[in-house]
Amino acid sequence: MIYFLFEYLENQYQLVGASLFQYISFRSSLAFIFSLFISLKYGNKIIEFLNNKQIGETVRDLGLKGQKEKTGTPTMGGLLIIFSTVFPVLLFSNFFNIYIQILLFSTLWLGLIGFIDDYLKVFKKNKKGLKGKFKIFGQIVLGLVVGLTLYLHPDVTVKDQKLNNKVQTELITKNLEYKSTKTTVPFLKNNEFDYSFISSFISIKSEIINIIIFIFFVILIVTSVSNGANLTDGIDGLATGSSVIITITLGVFAWVSGNIIFSEYLDIMYIPRVGEVVIFISSFIGGLIGFLWYNTFPAQIFMGDTGSLTIGGIIAVLAIIVRKELLLPLICGVFLIETLSVILQVTYFKYTKKFKGKGERIFLMSPLHHHYQKSGIHESKIAVRFWIIGILLAILSLITLKIR
Repeated sequence: MIYFLFEYLENQYQLVGASLFQYISFRSSLAFIFSLFISLKYGNKIIEFLNNKQIGETVRDLGLKGQKEKTGTPTMGGLLIIFSTVFPVLLFSNFFNIYIQILLFSTLWLGLIGFIDDYLKVFKKNKKGLKGKFKIFGQIVLGLVVGLTLYLHPDVTVKDQKLNNKVQTELITKNLEYKSTKTTVPFLKNNEFDYSFISSFISIKSEIINIIIFIFFVILIVTSVSNGANLTDGIDGLATGSSVIITITLGVFAWVSGNIIFSEYLDIMYIPRVGEVVIFISSFIGGLIGFLWYNTFPAQIFMGDTGSLTIGGIIAVLAIIVRKELLLPLICGVFLIETLSVILQVTYFKYTKKFKGKGERIFLMSPLHHHYQKSGIHESKIAVRFWIIGILLAILSLITLKIR
């Protein structure tokens, strides 16, 4: 809203300084500061409100040290992250930008699903909350909406210097944008992959097949990352701090991909209008850091599924928008390790129970952070060490811009 106000003042009255709001760097800085201010300013008030209403977490007894003391800690803190992200975005971004609209929808949609889950746990005393199949259904709906929008919307285009066929050659020669389902493949010299290749590979060339293939991968990515973030949210500050590192990395990718000079220098795909996403990312980071202020050990508030499902979904959609989703196993390595630890634990337990008559475990407990807790390592140390791993993975992800 402020963006449009100052745009009007500049065009109509040539107001001194109004042109600053045309710069993404300026608006993203304001969005970060404003988001951080909101989360820090109102964090205590929200915690006090939740305490007064006795909206606290019921912590399942896993036999972990210090776990019982966490029972009653206010939950649904994801609402603070959502509010402190959305409000600055509406103020400082061009919310007519299709990428901003996709991200706002993703935030509110997954926030609603997570809120319903937390509501059932807290108010209806349903320990399991929303059934898993309904969560998955909600994530599938989001993937369907995001996939269809990115595939069909006329503003979702690319420009690059790679001349793959006659049509693209003509379009680029005329300096025009073109529709494409291409994405980036890390570490390869010719580092672009087009989802439409799959339909040609199976000898069925059809627009409908291309849409189905693209949407399938979008749904898979959204569901995987959203649930991965949910599994990682098990000790104070772990999911929040890891998400900050991941989002900063995606912010760098969005910045260079949306800047025609940097994208040409780095020889990467230029995505028109995607630079506006940096403002959303800055606001999101501010909200996460503000929440982390209250979520570090000992946590004064938990994000609940309202936060964890939303955070994972936002990260997935951001990666798809900037066409770096194939980098997610590296960027979100912490989420991946946590998810794999659960899959391995459950699979091995069922296997040994079936063939040995007694279920055996690989880890003391899963997800992996609980294994280290069971080993006697303090949870704050676990969280910080996972952050360090996340930073290393982020650096490796960023150097893929040049290493091919």
